[in-house]
Amino acid sequence: MTKVFYIEDEPNLGKIINDTLKLQGFEVVWETDGAKVMDHFATFMPDVCVLDIMLPNVDGLSLCRQIKNRFPALPIIFLTAKIETEDLVIGFEAGGTDYMRKPFSIEELIVRIKNQIAIHGTSAPEPKESSEEIVIGKYKYLPQRYELIAPSGIINLSSREGELLQMMAGKGSQIIQRKDLLLNIWGDDSFFNSRNLDVYIKKLRNYFKEDQNIEIQTLRGKGYLFLVR
Repeated sequence: MTKVFYIEDEPNLGKIINDTLKLQGFEVVWETDGAKVMDHFATFMPDVCVLDIMLPNVDGLSLCRQIKNRFPALPIIFLTAKIETEDLVIGFEAGGTDYMRKPFSIEELIVRIKNQIAIHGTSAPEPKESSEEIVIGKYKYLPQRYELIAPSGIINLSSREGELLQMMAGKGSQIIQRKDLLLNIWGDDSFFNSRNLDVYIKKLRNYFKEDQNIEIQTLRGKGYLFLVR
């Protein structure tokens, strides 16, 4: 039985699609909150994701990047009301493997799901090795668990905190452009998301307070330096 992870916050549409897919013989998990999506992978490994871009708390583009980071081979069908070609390009760059504009027919969605399965196979993709760890001074970060191991104990990060840390730590001593962080993690560089980034940077600085050799420097008008001396 093909397993479909369906992420859609519009209740009426979500119920129709969820019920119809089940009637057509698919095993379906339906989630409405972007912040809860990654938790499902602990108990449900889908063959394909059907992912709305506009979601509460964590948007679909950011979720796609997180999913692809853990499961690179998992096909993801984006659903969106946006119609510009630029939006389509951004979706594919985030890791989407197919793209449907709303409104759409359920028949077409089923065809596209079957097509993705035909292309990518029906076996649930394996995650990247969970043994991967990033050493940061006196700390270790386990990306698959979103765990930052500090000298005093384990700090459990949110998925967005983890994504931000991994992106910053991966740059070494290079300048990390503020706009790149916003586009890769939030999907756009709006004023609201910019203020959110400020909050998350402050949180990361606080997490690393046990090692004075770790510093996140702000370069006004440019971005940040993540330094480990």
